[in-house]
Amino acid sequence: MTSSGHIEANGVSYYYEIHGEGEPLLLLHGGLGTIDMFEPVLPALAEGRQVIAVDLHGHGRTSLGDRPVSLQDMGDDMAVIIRELGHAQVDAMGYSLGGGAAFRLAVQHPELVRRLVIISAGFSTDGFHPEMRPMQGQVSGAMADSMKGTPMYESYMAVAPHPEDFPKLLDRMGEYMREDFDFSEDVKKLTMPVMLVFGDSDMFTTPHIAEFYNLLGGNVRDAGWQRENMSQNRLAILPDQTHYDMFLAPELAPTVLPFLNGERKSQDWADQVQDGD
Repeated sequence: MTSSGHIEANGVSYYYEIHGEGEPLLLLHGGLGTIDMFEPVLPALAEGRQVIAVDLHGHGRTSLGDRPVSLQDMGDDMAVIIRELGHAQVDAMGYSLGGGAAFRLAVQHPELVRRLVIISAGFSTDGFHPEMRPMQGQVSGAMADSMKGTPMYESYMAVAPHPEDFPKLLDRMGEYMREDFDFSEDVKKLTMPVMLVFGDSDMFTTPHIAEFYNLLGGNVRDAGWQRENMSQNRLAILPDQTHYDMFLAPELAPTVLPFLNGERKSQDWADQVQDGD
């Protein structure tokens, strides 16, 4: 780790860490997690980049305060952090709740985001498998005792400035998850290159994943023999992955880094034929 600290953004004191050197990459974790969720993949991401990892509102080392948990608010907060750190533009990558925050940052402050990676986050509550919504609706502080011993509870207790706030965080997250949202019109506004990454057994339905990519202009027609009709955006579905282990997937870093670096992994058949001559 190069450095760490706190930045005040709209009344919330956000904890951040900077790892590595190079092009800046804002990295945002999932709900009821911390920066440390990315420990297995962070070294690969930071090998050639300056990774700016942030504990989201109320999570990890960032205090909860009096505000509700809101993707739109966190999108604005991330813009403050980027500017405070002196960056005119960053790549942004977020998982689950962090994917939603990165998406809102890109929608609300498009000038700050060069490339965007959204991992296991949908554009609408209609995208969840139906059985998920009742379970999300039951999240509240009353669950705090039953969560003792879970990774969410233990990681929070290890670093939170006010560990006693865990039930309050569950209440806020429950309020957030009970709200319906549909960002389909905002998806169409994104002009920077976007990569969607999901597991093949994610909490979002396969039709929703496909619709998300289509809304971005991806795979709406055949790419063409010379890729002349191909979108700038990308979709990756990682095999043997669920929503709950995507951030640990060994395939995650090698999947997103070529996109973030503007590199093309695919081979050209014509080049192969010429090389064989």
